Amino acid sequence: MRTVSWNDGRVVLVDQTRLPQRFDLIETDDLERIALAIRRLEVRGAPAIGVTAAYAMALAALQSRAKDAEEILADLERARALLAATRPTATNLFWALDHMMAFANEQIAAGMEDLPEAMLAEAQRMANDDVAVNRRLAEIGAELIPDGARIQTHCNCGPLCAVDLGTAMAPVIYAHQQGKKVHVFTDETRPRLQGAKLNAWELARAGVPYTLITDSTAGWLMRRKMVDMVMIGVDRVAANGDTAAKIGVYGLAVLAHHHGIPLYAVSPTSTIDMAIESGAQIPIEERDPDEVRRVNDTWITMPDANVLNYAFDVTPNELITAIVTEFGIARPPYRQAFRSLFNR
Repeated sequence: MRTVSWNDGRVVLVDQTRLPQRFDLIETDDLERIALAIRRLEVRGAPAIGVTAAYAMALAALQSRAKDAEEILADLERARALLAATRPTATNLFWALDHMMAFANEQIAAGMEDLPEAMLAEAQRMANDDVAVNRRLAEIGAELIPDGARIQTHCNCGPLCAVDLGTAMAPVIYAHQQGKKVHVFTDETRPRLQGAKLNAWELARAGVPYTLITDSTAGWLMRRKMVDMVMIGVDRVAANGDTAAKIGVYGLAVLAHHHGIPLYAVSPTSTIDMAIESGAQIPIEERDPDEVRRVNDTWITMPDANVLNYAFDVTPNELITAIVTEFGIARPPYRQAFRSLFNR
């Protein structure tokens, strides 16, 4: 099923914090609850967050009691502010919110009377487009994967991070379905363990051979020539190709560069933020220290231990071999490559 969907006036989300022990759904028409789901990582992954935000904006329009265009736009702006405050790094969230606000303004300017229904149809279109985009990522990215490839990845970048199919693991799953013999080394991804809880679960369900490793094992595998390539999903790409991704990707990129291993980022173009010149301008989310102090409900250090909990880091463009998009593979210099992609 889709990670994010709409059912009878409610947004339906797979609760990713329950996996792999339980498969639960969150079904709600409460905007505050949707915002909380994004903040808690019950729904996560840049494409999935973006589509969730689009559905939430449609829900805000459907629930509005506004009597004129000015009032409904004010209601939508309040919903946008609520959702925008959840997570600062992933650009798809803001891309979707801005798109839905622009769509509402265009519909009102054109004299559209059934704005809520139109916004719901637009959110549905965005969800369908996400599936189509990720299918293209799978097809294009699989061209980079040779038969017998041993692939290192980090965090979760399969179907759960998008509406369906995923980003960096979509090409791997597609290559497996083509009959290529691939093997994935997936980092556990501290502190939220998305690799252990989500990526391993997805790969197992897809039948892709995998091995779960601790984050600190990656360099040793590379040293032993057990890794042929690294594929990662990203949350924001600056105009120069610097990428913000799950904390730990920068270290993985440095290791891959040192060992002469190509590193590929897999990203829909909605994640490329041409308004940001470099990674230095990307805001980096800091999260609750308790995510580090304990695993699930078990304390692994003192409850008052000093903690620094960055959710993301930034990998400079010179460490990235290429960026796979739905329009093709971008290679350095990235600014020029992105302009070519967007001008297709």
